[in-house]
Amino acid sequence: MDSVEVDAYLRRLGGEHPAWPTVDVLRELHLRHLQTVPFENLSIHLGEELVLEEKRLLDKVVGAGRGGFCYELNGVFGALLTALGFDVTLLAARVHGKEGRLGIPYDHMALKVRTVDGGTWLADVGFGAHSHYPLAFEARGEQVDPAGVFRIVEAGPDAAGVRGGHDVAEAADLDVVMDGRPEYRLERRPRVLGDFVAGAWWHSTSPSSHFTQSLVCSRVTEEGGRITLSGRALKATAADGTREERELGTDEEVLRAYRERFGIELDQVPTVRKPDRGG
Repeated sequence: MDSVEVDAYLRRLGGEHPAWPTVDVLRELHLRHLQTVPFENLSIHLGEELVLEEKRLLDKVVGAGRGGFCYELNGVFGALLTALGFDVTLLAARVHGKEGRLGIPYDHMALKVRTVDGGTWLADVGFGAHSHYPLAFEARGEQVDPAGVFRIVEAGPDAAGVRGGHDVAEAADLDVVMDGRPEYRLERRPRVLGDFVAGAWWHSTSPSSHFTQSLVCSRVTEEGGRITLSGRALKATAADGTREERELGTDEEVLRAYRERFGIELDQVPTVRKPDRGG
């Protein structure tokens, strides 16, 4: 990412070029990202190709003013942080589902970020409703965030198992927990963007993926709440938890909501395009 692209990205976030890659800068960029770049799966239902390459992600998020899901958002945010001097490692995770089941390998992407003033942080701008600020990666106690109370805990030696014939119990996976509920299980092994291509393909094509079954566009509001457009249902949740919801009746209302609430310009209303069960 060159200096022109960095400046354009920072303008999208409404931030200035930082002097140093400090934890305060990371916290500010993390929150600004959640407020300005929506978590959305519209490409899947608009028939748009998903390509996990830095230039393509920049074209989408910065050039076209769009959002994306985890691989896109954390992938491009990680590239920005790297360009700003942060030490960034891509990590793979599996999301905790119903009945304690874990999702597919490379189910989710998160970032481990080291800052120049010390400390390592878990940054994640691509999980939807999650922490507003990065979490201290090595801390094992409760971490209070505007979105809830988080913990990062050891998943245990049997969670990591024996990989490649070597005992890696000392590098056990981690569970990220929000308000007492496990969110995802995080590996510690460094990954690269290309490792997530299969996961992105599965989530954008499989009938079993929740991303192919519904539409979502969501962001954190400036007041600390959240606004979400699911199909034609517009939901606004305030920071205190109070919630309003209304159904948008016309295509014009839907397109206006995307434009005014999320900064996304569309020429057609996305509709769920469920893949064939036989595909």
